[in-house]
Amino acid sequence: MAPPAQSQRSSSPSQPSGKGEVADVKSQLRNLAGSRAPGVDDSKRELFKKVISYMTIGIDVSSVFGEMVMCSATSDIVLKKMCYLYVGNYAKVNPDLALLTINFLQRDCKDADPMIRGLALRSLCSLRVANLVEYLVGPLGAGLKDNNSYVRMIAVMGVLKLYHISASTCVDADFPAMLKHLLLNDRDTQVVANCLSALQEIWSLEGSTSEEVSREREILLSKPVIYYLLNRIREFSEWAQCLVLELVGKYVPADSNEIFDVMNLLEDRLQHANGAVVLATTKVFLQLTLSMTDVHQQVYERIKAPLLTLVSSGSPEQSYAVLSHLHLLVTRAPFIFSSDYKHFYCQYNEPSYVKKLKLEMLTAVANESNTYEIVTELCEYAANVDIPIARESIRAVGKIALQQYDVNAIVDRLLQFLEMEKDYVTAEALVLVKDLLRKYPQWSHDCIAVVGNISSKNVQEPKAKAALIWMLGEYSQEMHDAPYILESLIENWEDEHSAEVRLHLLTAVMKCFFKRPPETQKSLGAALAAGLADFHQDVHDRALFYYRLLQYNISTAEQVVNPPKQAVSVFADTHSSEIKDRIFDEFNSLSVVYQQPSYMFTYKEHRGPFEFSDEIGNLSIGTESADTVAQAHRVEANDKDLLLSTSEKEETRGLNNNSSAYSAPSYDASSVSVPTSQMTELAISNPSVPGNAPQSGFAIDDLLGLGLPAAPAPAPSPPPLKLNPKAVLDPTTFQQKWRQLPISLSQEYSITPEGVAALTTPQALLRHMQGQAIHCIASGGQSPNFKFFFFAQKAEESSTFLVECIVNTSSAKAQIKIKADDQSATQPFSSVFQSALSKFGMP
Repeated sequence: MAPPAQSQRSSSPSQPSGKGEVADVKSQLRNLAGSRAPGVDDSKRELFKKVISYMTIGIDVSSVFGEMVMCSATSDIVLKKMCYLYVGNYAKVNPDLALLTINFLQRDCKDADPMIRGLALRSLCSLRVANLVEYLVGPLGAGLKDNNSYVRMIAVMGVLKLYHISASTCVDADFPAMLKHLLLNDRDTQVVANCLSALQEIWSLEGSTSEEVSREREILLSKPVIYYLLNRIREFSEWAQCLVLELVGKYVPADSNEIFDVMNLLEDRLQHANGAVVLATTKVFLQLTLSMTDVHQQVYERIKAPLLTLVSSGSPEQSYAVLSHLHLLVTRAPFIFSSDYKHFYCQYNEPSYVKKLKLEMLTAVANESNTYEIVTELCEYAANVDIPIARESIRAVGKIALQQYDVNAIVDRLLQFLEMEKDYVTAEALVLVKDLLRKYPQWSHDCIAVVGNISSKNVQEPKAKAALIWMLGEYSQEMHDAPYILESLIENWEDEHSAEVRLHLLTAVMKCFFKRPPETQKSLGAALAAGLADFHQDVHDRALFYYRLLQYNISTAEQVVNPPKQAVSVFADTHSSEIKDRIFDEFNSLSVVYQQPSYMFTYKEHRGPFEFSDEIGNLSIGTESADTVAQAHRVEANDKDLLLSTSEKEETRGLNNNSSAYSAPSYDASSVSVPTSQMTELAISNPSVPGNAPQSGFAIDDLLGLGLPAAPAPAPSPPPLKLNPKAVLDPTTFQQKWRQLPISLSQEYSITPEGVAALTTPQALLRHMQGQAIHCIASGGQSPNFKFFFFAQKAEESSTFLVECIVNTSSAKAQIKIKADDQSATQPFSSVFQSALSKFGMP
């Protein structure tokens, strides 16, 4: 790592105040270089420590490089280590200095002390300078043949470092063959493990270009090599055992006898104290027996005890990792772990992430024999001071209820949750009761009796409120106050910020209307009017759909909104079977901990087609002069392709949310009645259906209280919006505003035939819009696709409007996106912009 830049510091006894102290250290090191006086090594140590401390705090001490190298001519191992640390730090950023170290490092590689030989060889390979690879081949070859295992171990990893610096040099020196020889013949298991690791990495990178290397890789997975490593596995370190077990997992035995031989050799590894070794062995057992169903089930029984032991005896982090693997196994064979459910009870001192996973385990292992005990335990957690865990425990009770046949006791527990005076408990219980009624509608009488006592004012969480509203609509006949509760919720429509709640409210009041029309008629009219005026697209669309459906035929509307329902038998699983199988194939990896296949968190996500407006910084932007439109407002050639592809893509889009041909009736919180003339604009033409004639729009308006006997006098029109013809906007400000402001309006305009004929180049439209006090700041494209960015300002204030305009002359359409400082002025400006665009090309 390069030394950080020197920063200004106040002088202190432990820090140099300037270059003077570094020069002083350099002078002392030069005096000690070559000296053999008694105690000189102790003096060198103190100076070396000072140099290292200076380097650590970011002071540049590269000027003492030569003196440090000269003073390293000693047999003191501590001095050698500090010198190698210093050299390795500065050699990476200064290759010229690295060249000075070659001689003394090569000399140390031949030292009598194997520790110094190994350290010198490691430092030499760590220089990572491409110009020096020729100096590495000799020391590495000697190191691989060294009598000391420590030196050989360092040399093996040095070969891998050399390969990453210069692969051709490594292969030409025949180092992979030497590593293979050491792998099969070296006495030291750590050397063997390093050889295995290095060869796997080198051959995996080389295998795509060489058939010979591919054959060498297959030799690693041959029976003699696998059995050789398995017979020595007890001698390996824990890391090395995991490496060997990973290789064994890729081995394909010839028959069942080989499978049992491998499993017998690894049987005692399941009792290892290290969790990584146990999990690696477990993976081998599971993969070897996938094709042997009976044996595979016996493997589950065999690995259960070691894994449960690791959960209870390890650190919380290890427990979580092992629990994640157990959770995967439980989902594949829950009946095997069902009798051990008490191992998954939460302990008071466990972290929340472990408790949460244990709750998932309890849900997975629950069956008819242990449900009562598990649910009793989960109910205790509902009063936990840790609110997220309390919520998860209630959800776990609900999940168990949805997967069991006998739910009598569980329903009673859930209803008790509803009576607890804790908001979060009531909220979670409401959601679960809703799902429970979808699967077990026969419990509606008991549940509704308790739910009816809950005040909607005490339920604030969106999901819980949506669940309560669903029950009010679905069981409005059993709940006497349902229409009046819905009416109070509709009256507070403007205060409800959750679109999910508003959507459920629309559907619930529709259902209630079909069951109790007189009491719900007014509420339905208010809900439809409020929904049609809602800013959220989904809410607006659903209200419009219900309104048109009622206009068409009320009987049909009832069949659509409130049909006879069947009980839900199975709820959707969050993970498909393919995803679970993929995770199982990646057993003993982060995929199991994340509960996702590796490609979902390692591969770079493909960027989808981006909106060109979000990349406005790529445009060539300039400020228009007062006399003429600037000619430099063109996108670069590569941006033109993006512009055209975006235009062609957007050409196929339909009308946007605010470009509907139907205008919604206005909604006032104080009065839900709106002019009938406005509502009739929402009517659509439907083909006649025999025996099912469309209903009159006026009849529905009168029925729901949406119409008036006589239309009120129209409100006076607001004064027209006046724009500043000399508006100026800095390009940087334009970009910042475009990124910060939300889209206020998105519409599609039609262009007149005269306008299409006039739009042969972007400049024609630029000059026209400038005459309407709408200025262009960037443009590009060629026929039939053009893209423009406009801006305008109010005449009386500094409020700014930004516009993205994508024009397709072949379809005579213009896609418009408007962003504004003053959102309330968006609609008037849209009218001005549309008027200006409609006049384009006119004489």
